[in-house]
Amino acid sequence: MIIELKVPTIGESINEVTLSKWLVKDGEVVALDQSLCEFESDKATLEFPAEKSGKITLKAEEGAELKIGDVIASLDTSVSIEAAPKKTEAPAAEKQEVKKEITPAVTEEKHITPLAENIAKENNIDINKIAGTGAGGRITKDDVLQFLQQGVGGKEIVAALKRGSRNQREEKVSKLRKTIAKRLVGVKNETAMLTTFNEVDMSAIMAIREKYKVAFEKKHGVGLGFMSFFVKACCNALQQFPAVNAYFNDDAVIYNDYCDISIAVSTPKGLVVPVLRNAESLSMAGVEAKIKELAVKGRDGILSLEEMQGGTFTITNGGVFGSLMSTPIINAPQSAILGMHKIQDRPIALNGQVVIRPMMYLALSYDHRIIDGKESVSFLVRVKEQLEKPEQLLFGMDVTELLLEL
Repeated sequence: MIIELKVPTIGESINEVTLSKWLVKDGEVVALDQSLCEFESDKATLEFPAEKSGKITLKAEEGAELKIGDVIASLDTSVSIEAAPKKTEAPAAEKQEVKKEITPAVTEEKHITPLAENIAKENNIDINKIAGTGAGGRITKDDVLQFLQQGVGGKEIVAALKRGSRNQREEKVSKLRKTIAKRLVGVKNETAMLTTFNEVDMSAIMAIREKYKVAFEKKHGVGLGFMSFFVKACCNALQQFPAVNAYFNDDAVIYNDYCDISIAVSTPKGLVVPVLRNAESLSMAGVEAKIKELAVKGRDGILSLEEMQGGTFTITNGGVFGSLMSTPIINAPQSAILGMHKIQDRPIALNGQVVIRPMMYLALSYDHRIIDGKESVSFLVRVKEQLEKPEQLLFGMDVTELLLEL
């Protein structure tokens, strides 16, 4: 039986996709649920699995712009997996002769995840030299990183550094990158965006992590990072300053009584912002587990649209790339975004003495149409206070003032 494989319905607002990459060959016998290709929309990159097993005939080319419902391939379900041609071992004498004739250019096509491919390209690694451990022999990020750690790619990297080249190359702009560009320009043009700065002494947070990180990971199965402290601090501050958690809707301002925190994640395809739903109700372990889950999905290009939609406030961490200070751009339609930065030992005045402390600059970009200067500064100070006195994270305020009902 011959069935047609069509572009599936991906989301309510998505009408077109790009077939960015085929993961199988024309005429190949594929298995049920095997990933056949990658679709790229203006919001995400998604893999398309096989509806049934059978022999596939490709009908759309890589890079093709397709509409929902367009036919991309046909599948002959009468051909079973067992019918696929199997490789046979050649006699020893023939093997020796073939080996002399094969060149590096004549290699078997390998399947590779988008993130793994990006890492391989950055390090000038021939993926044909990497053994894939993923489903169907697919090369994963870990495979590439292990290859690098073993030093196998050293010669290629050195050779790449020595080459002097003035070549240029042209790459088609992806739908996701176009959407990112359009939204960022729109935010700059359509909002009254300002940025306020402060700095926080990270000594207390770092001491907690150092003391409890082993016990925390042993009990909860996830590491204790900085982001969970910032998420908790922001949720407390957002509930105290609701305008920072609001957004414009035509002639009205919508105030959210919940905190859906968008966490900016850098991926090979661009910046994505998966959402922690009701982050105000999550424990520290719950925040860390969810961040890890979303970050892995983002880097592997398998985030669902539901996981990226919504969000009432965004946190972005440029510090992981070494940024000391920046002015983050608001993630529309939200009204504010908090930028974390690199922790750096700096001299500060403390109780009349000059001391060295691990300091981090914080930046809050906000829409001045909704948020007044007093609210933005007060919000950022509130976040700073909780991070410097982590016991305040539990109730969102000074425990002594809480006890005295002040």
